[in-house]
Amino acid sequence: MVLTPSTTVKLGTPAPEFSLLDTEGEKVSLADFQGASAYLVMFICNHCPYVKHVAAELTRLGEDYQDRDVAVVAINANDAENYPDDSPERMKEEKVARSYTFPYLFDQTQEVAKAYQAACTPDFFLFDFNRRLIYHGQLDDSRPGNGVPVTGRDLRAALDATLAGKPVAPDQKPSMGCNIKWKK
Repeated sequence: MVLTPSTTVKLGTPAPEFSLLDTEGEKVSLADFQGASAYLVMFICNHCPYVKHVAAELTRLGEDYQDRDVAVVAINANDAENYPDDSPERMKEEKVARSYTFPYLFDQTQEVAKAYQAACTPDFFLFDFNRRLIYHGQLDDSRPGNGVPVTGRDLRAALDATLAGKPVAPDQKPSMGCNIKWKK
């Protein structure tokens, strides 16, 4: 397990388009959510201990914000050949086990992760109504073994500010987690 921080992506960057298969084999694209108040794109996977640590909060985020006109998607870009726990079949099992209400997509070519400049799991990208990046930071201060409760405080504050029409605080701590498992 290599602790990797998220990269710095300039706020205001437009959301890269994508069209990926979900766990049911259906194509899902960013355009499917046209007109949402905000867009949350999360890079996660099944086997990462950092994602496992926050998975219940990811479920709560979906439940709490999808009904508030936030488009929420999760993308797994890991090399499933070398990390079979992150295969599409296992993603389907994970979605059911975690009760994820949002689409869980597989980025087989890893092109979407590269377009977003995703570096770790979990890695969070929040875009406004115009699909411009307004938050790229951590979920909260909790990490496996540090004793800090998982609350989603930082990401929830950004989501709440966006939905209230207020600016998101520019002081954003990078997310930390396992590096994306890139194909060689």
